[in-house]
Amino acid sequence: MFAKALTRALNLTIQTNVTVAVAVNHLEFSNNRYYNMTQKKIKINSYTGFQPLKSCIIGRSYPPEFYSKIDNPKVRSALERVAVETEEDYQKLIRLIESFGVQVYRPTIQDQNNFEEYMLILENGQRWYQPPPMNPRDHLLVSGNNLFVNRPCGPTYVDFYDDIIAQIDGNVIHSRDYPEVQNLSGPSVTRVGRDIYFDTPNFQPNIIDRFFSQYQKRVIHTGGHSDAVFCPVTPGLIVSLRDVDTYADTFPGWEVVYLPGQSWDKVLPFLELRQKNSGRWWIPGEEKNDSLVDFINVWLDQWVGYVEETVFDVNMLVIDEKNVICNNYNEITFRAFERHGVTPHICNFRHRYFWDGGLHCVSLDLHRTGGMTDYFGSDET
Repeated sequence: MFAKALTRALNLTIQTNVTVAVAVNHLEFSNNRYYNMTQKKIKINSYTGFQPLKSCIIGRSYPPEFYSKIDNPKVRSALERVAVETEEDYQKLIRLIESFGVQVYRPTIQDQNNFEEYMLILENGQRWYQPPPMNPRDHLLVSGNNLFVNRPCGPTYVDFYDDIIAQIDGNVIHSRDYPEVQNLSGPSVTRVGRDIYFDTPNFQPNIIDRFFSQYQKRVIHTGGHSDAVFCPVTPGLIVSLRDVDTYADTFPGWEVVYLPGQSWDKVLPFLELRQKNSGRWWIPGEEKNDSLVDFINVWLDQWVGYVEETVFDVNMLVIDEKNVICNNYNEITFRAFERHGVTPHICNFRHRYFWDGGLHCVSLDLHRTGGMTDYFGSDET
């Protein structure tokens, strides 16, 4: 079964890459393919990250034309390449998700001929471009029948998710109406039926008591986005980079597969370089900065291929209890999948560490079948 699962996963990768290679000159950066303006209401229901997925949001980056005004040809061509390859990978992921019968929605970039619309003017007068809606989970969270929206508000701010939010059939809890929701970070919340896990920086008692009173609440300590540290793949199995508190207490009876030295640890030198340049590509004029030029070149010349070939990321998107989408092959992880009857599907997101968004981050599950199951007992509530 292990060999069969590995062969299927690798064949899927090869077939998908061939398709992308043929279609590279026909990428659709327009908004209209993915149902943004449909009149049908979007059902909200999601209590876990592994119950059967029915609909989701997949992010969107700016198209290569966004960078056309950059004078420095090296920076311009490099960022145009990143933009094209990013959309290639989005479309590859979308095709794979849709093959399971899942409905995909995408945020809207309203005017792709006038990017000045996305220029923000801060209180200090600084101008910078609003980052595109690449990682929906950074700003949105679905818990049960509630959609939490944690988005900045201001006179120059454009909300790329308005079209989707307007169609939601459920409770929309927006930070503009509930300011405390600004402290709620989707990647730091892990939902497992009746149990819900909050990473320490994200544990705000005023939010928890008000909106999550029906759950068994647990606090964990990952130091940030917990979905970059561990992933509950199916009942009874977690894949983790390290020991988060003690899983024996937080996930009693579950197998934990540890992958020390993977993901963030393997790209640490690049992350240190990125920290020095974070966000500069959204600030007009910074494209002339030598440090930014070196940063982009180092990423494209040294890191993209390395990440694609050797790095396994726990930031995975689970379709259902028997299918998971991951960025790469890892023998230890795949053998654990075999033990639990899970089929892995490889879909590499090449610029994951450039944009700081893995497969879980670039998606948001809107509707999963199932309810508030007690996975650590026998009650259904």
